[in-house]
Amino acid sequence: MSIHKAIFRNMADILLEAPVFNLEAALQAAAFGVDRIELCADFDSGGTTPSLGLFQEIKESVGIPVFVMIRPRGGHFTYSEAEIRVMQNDIELFKKFGADGFVFGILTTEGMVDSENCKKLLAAANTLPCTFHRAFDFCKNPEAALETLIELGFKRILTSGAQPNVEKGLDNLVRYLNLAKNRIIILPGGGMKPKWIEPLRKTQMLLEVHASCKCFSSSDAFSHPLSAGFGKSPGISKSCVEEFRALLKN
Repeated sequence: MSIHKAIFRNMADILLEAPVFNLEAALQAAAFGVDRIELCADFDSGGTTPSLGLFQEIKESVGIPVFVMIRPRGGHFTYSEAEIRVMQNDIELFKKFGADGFVFGILTTEGMVDSENCKKLLAAANTLPCTFHRAFDFCKNPEAALETLIELGFKRILTSGAQPNVEKGLDNLVRYLNLAKNRIIILPGGGMKPKWIEPLRKTQMLLEVHASCKCFSSSDAFSHPLSAGFGKSPGISKSCVEEFRALLKN
């Protein structure tokens, strides 16, 4: 589905999305001025489906959209029929409790977009917007994948430019933005830093940015010597959000 060109021409303020993995980070994100939350579990695996209880608490506490990661496990992005059913069921549940959108990605064993299974999840989401996540960066032919995702009806693609991070994938991100034009939102993310905003803005197609804006803090509750590895929790840094917001509003 295409997006009207006027959106691109009139939108001076670029949207900032932040992935969060716990309640504290979600509350910080909303308080510090993030525009949208991507809610995930399991930071170390790159994000999996969060608990419904966590989602409900966040939805009751923040006034910004919450997109939910739908990923039943870490690892590769090729799923069994049973895992696809789990993903469909999760979408139906989160939809009932007010999810604003979903984030998922499914690939074939050949490294192509799994159109048939993506259609199942898109159907479950119904009219709610869906983001194809960084499984895109594992596609063997990103340009062909981009066209497939447009045809399927995804609203945006979260990508680091088919590289480990935005810095290394910057040239590819510029190319994707120019290829996508007004047909789908390219959402740069994965090690995003404020200094990479300007070269992406120059395409005049940058509408949204995905940045963790994270810092790590240790709670006094985890001061015991045996707590090594348990005290760190990805949070949101106010100064980092403010730096992004200043650049994105120019």
